[in-house]
Amino acid sequence: MGEKILPEINKVQRHGLSVLFVHWTMALSTMVLIFSGFGQMPMYRRYGLTALPGLGWSADYSVTLIIHYIAAMLFLLAVFYHIVYHLIRKDFDILPRRGDMKESLAIMKSIIFGGKEPPCDKYLAEQRLAYAFIAFLVFAISVTGVIKVMKNLPSFNFSGNLLIWVNDVHTLASMLLVFGILAHLAAFVFRVNRPLIAGMFTGKVDLDYCKHRHCKWYDRLLLKESCKDRE
Repeated sequence: MGEKILPEINKVQRHGLSVLFVHWTMALSTMVLIFSGFGQMPMYRRYGLTALPGLGWSADYSVTLIIHYIAAMLFLLAVFYHIVYHLIRKDFDILPRRGDMKESLAIMKSIIFGGKEPPCDKYLAEQRLAYAFIAFLVFAISVTGVIKVMKNLPSFNFSGNLLIWVNDVHTLASMLLVFGILAHLAAFVFRVNRPLIAGMFTGKVDLDYCKHRHCKWYDRLLLKESCKDRE
């Protein structure tokens, strides 16, 4: 189901099943990748994690490697599906725009110090900037991760210096991704952002919230509905 005003239930359809599929596949596979990746350093036995019930396997490199590979396949599947889906639909609302930094600062100022927010589209300016940051990290992690797998195949022979760089970039990008995820979750500390949480579970947000905070998007939806009525 696409974007649509649902006045009968006082909701707006913000996301369809495809977006929810990508979001949760990425979220779950990323958590597994982070856990299994840290397990290969190794550090879980050193800090006593393996002593916890059911986590004795977490220090076994062969086990965490297999888990890491399976999660990586789901991760790349979600990335590929996301790219193809939005290219086919020509849906680029989440991409950064000129002036997003200024608008993002204005939104943060209004949240922290009070005042009126600038009129927003479907995605807030900081959401578009965060998307670009996460997308860059996902690209770096994906490329370096594929190279790290390829080096184990007999048909590929990479130089030692390249592999050091690949490993360092992979680790750094993963650390920054953890920071990005924490920042993403921290945004919901502010009450004004909390109505968006429901959208990532049901795909819907409150109609009144949409009118108030995403008025540009709401006006576009109204125009779309008006055009359909005239057909």
